[in-house]
Amino acid sequence: MRIVSLLPSTTEILFAIGAGEDVVGVTFECDFPAEARNRRIVSTSAMPEGLTPAEIDAYVVGAMSRGEDLYHLSADALAELDADLVVTQDLCAVCAVDVSVVDDALAYLGCRAEVLTIDPHTLDEVLDSIVALGRATGHPSEAAELVVGLRSRLSAVRRRVAGLARPRVMLLEWTDPPYAPGHWVPEMIEAAGGTCLLGKPGAKSERVLWESVHEAAPDVIVCAPCGYDRPGAQRLADDLVASGVLPSGVPVHAVDANAAWARPGTRLVDGVEELAAILHPA
Repeated sequence: MRIVSLLPSTTEILFAIGAGEDVVGVTFECDFPAEARNRRIVSTSAMPEGLTPAEIDAYVVGAMSRGEDLYHLSADALAELDADLVVTQDLCAVCAVDVSVVDDALAYLGCRAEVLTIDPHTLDEVLDSIVALGRATGHPSEAAELVVGLRSRLSAVRRRVAGLARPRVMLLEWTDPPYAPGHWVPEMIEAAGGTCLLGKPGAKSERVLWESVHEAAPDVIVCAPCGYDRPGAQRLADDLVASGVLPSGVPVHAVDANAAWARPGTRLVDGVEELAAILHPA
């Protein structure tokens, strides 16, 4: 089987279930595991480099209002790779190539590759997507075993924090403007022994006002900007602290959003475990 993965999260999952050798095409963001960097890149960003968070937000809003795609899909690369399976998403046009773009490209090329759409909104749906990828790629037992291990780790965290006081957590999925968390992230916070502020499980992340952040009275602020690794998140967290927009005296923690928060892959459990250690140090 020849697989093209148009999501960093599914690339991560495919390698984790033993289907990595079959992955022939990835996106420019597929950086885990490191071996994924050796595959043909078929999707790139249309966004200029070096923008600030506010400039990125303005660019995205403008492009969406004009109906412009935020990603470039290389039809030539798709044709040359002769894929049997293309894995994409219909969850967020800001996050990756939309499934409609993939369908149009394959139809134009006359390709008959199967298109598998992965659209998890919750933690359970993320784990279900691992099973779905296992079935689609001939690795059902490996996928099932991986899910059992991830569920076991989640259960261990929940047991450890059960009965403890639950700090009020304001997780920022973006910093300028601020965004409250959505999709699986509120569940991650709850699993780690915290109370999620302003975000709704399974819903889209939502733009909020700094006044709302103050009124929510967080005990902890977590900076997890989508698309940023830990050093990048730390820079933005430092900028927020220096700007004075955050509630005074509230501790701020920067996390690796790409690895363990924004991408619905196997490492979300790492994020739960890290946050549990922050909220409930031994």
